[in-house]
Amino acid sequence: MHSSAMKHFIPIFAFFLLAAAAVSARAQVVPSAFAKGLSLTAGGEASVFQPDYTGFGVPARAPFSQYLYGIGTYVDLKVTPWIQFEGEGRWLRFNQTDGIYEDNYLIGPRLPIYRLRSWHATPYGKILIGYGKLNFENGNGWGRYTQLAYGGGLDIKMSKRINVRLPDVEYQQWLNWTEGTGKSYNLFPYGVSVGVSYRVFGLK
Repeated sequence: MHSSAMKHFIPIFAFFLLAAAAVSARAQVVPSAFAKGLSLTAGGEASVFQPDYTGFGVPARAPFSQYLYGIGTYVDLKVTPWIQFEGEGRWLRFNQTDGIYEDNYLIGPRLPIYRLRSWHATPYGKILIGYGKLNFENGNGWGRYTQLAYGGGLDIKMSKRINVRLPDVEYQQWLNWTEGTGKSYNLFPYGVSVGVSYRVFGLK
């Protein structure tokens, strides 16, 4: 992982750990129904995304041969069965064309839709906000842009602490980005990820 990406992710990850620790410390003085639902899960993932940019300073849908591949990490904080939050960092650095790549740093609410008990699986939806980094072609610089992401997926319980995320689908909206041409555009990348997570503490 690129060192600059790590510098951006570390504060996000630290925030989640501190927030989870604070909530955990308060769990002894809150109603038992609240405390029972508290858990923290951390995982890693592999992703493939259509970047919606191929160069020349304007949006363009990339052919499959130019899709970006990458790795990421995510943290899920469950306060109650219906109050949950997710933070993710993703670094799409593989299969670059002319040096183009994208990174994502996002946080927001996550909502379980229904628990499929026979499959030990839970479908979920999410709406995240943060920023994306786009590295332009041929060393022409990079930009950081406000980003929204809408998605969902399926978490499959493999054991008391291990979940498999198969898959997680995400549609993104990068707002008002420009390469210095004087015109603003929106980018609409989309992609799919698969991951494995570990429940650090709490009950499922």
